[in-house]
Amino acid sequence: MISFGELEMSLILGLIYGIVGMGIYLTFRVIDFPDLTCDGSFVLGAAISSILIKYGYNPYFALLIAIMGGMAAGSVTGILNCYFKVTDLLAGILVAFMLYSVNIHVMGGIPNISLMGAKTIFPSSYFELFGYSFSYSLIYLAIISIVLVAVFTWVLSTNLGLSLRAIGQNKRLCLNGGVNVKWMIILGVALGNGLIALGGALFSQQQGFGDLTSGIGTIIAGFAAVIIGEKVLPFRSIWVKLLSCIIGSIVYRVVTSIALNTESLNLQPSDFNLIAGVLIIVIMALPGRKNA
Repeated sequence: MISFGELEMSLILGLIYGIVGMGIYLTFRVIDFPDLTCDGSFVLGAAISSILIKYGYNPYFALLIAIMGGMAAGSVTGILNCYFKVTDLLAGILVAFMLYSVNIHVMGGIPNISLMGAKTIFPSSYFELFGYSFSYSLIYLAIISIVLVAVFTWVLSTNLGLSLRAIGQNKRLCLNGGVNVKWMIILGVALGNGLIALGGALFSQQQGFGDLTSGIGTIIAGFAAVIIGEKVLPFRSIWVKLLSCIIGSIVYRVVTSIALNTESLNLQPSDFNLIAGVLIIVIMALPGRKNA
């Protein structure tokens, strides 16, 4: 059976990858752009955050620069698609491929940066509740998630946000209506990858290291957060859709953790990808509920 410590870590990872899920929601759902840059931009965020903290910079400043780095990566993907006529999928693959080399350079040529003993936004202390010790990381990540949901709910409700949502529905109609579709696509992919890079930066600070391979499976974790969230909270409101990415990510992490710790299944940690894939297939096969 899953232990309290494993449950807590599942919640922490669920919140972090819920932010990644929000970024993927912006590209896949809002602007209808199947972006595969995320595996590279996640590591880019972790790399930027880790190297800046290693050299003594403020951890909040490191998060900001990580977001900017992710937005820059997303912008390149959008530019390749809009101005160089590279298909959306191929543009994302190319940028993610190139980011592998970029990330190595950002990390100073080493594949792993330890943050043990370094100051991050997460305190190492715990608080007691109902007889259990909880990490403050949960509180910090929950606050960050709520703030991001509120901010992007507002952004997507502005004229700019409505333009972003409109191009995901009908690009030709938006073009005829005077919307600069190319710049909207670039902005949407940039914002999505900025959130994904923030997730990578938070992951590195919370886990205490930045690793070149930490982006493997980011697209699956983010996509799982989106589709599971849509099944759990099938409502039209934009704030609910953003919140559902967080909820879906938490459900994904908790369910996979429970499956790995169920003795009757006799599963190993190496079976995580198999469990995750089966879970996503099952969720997608479930009949949809009518949006409220």
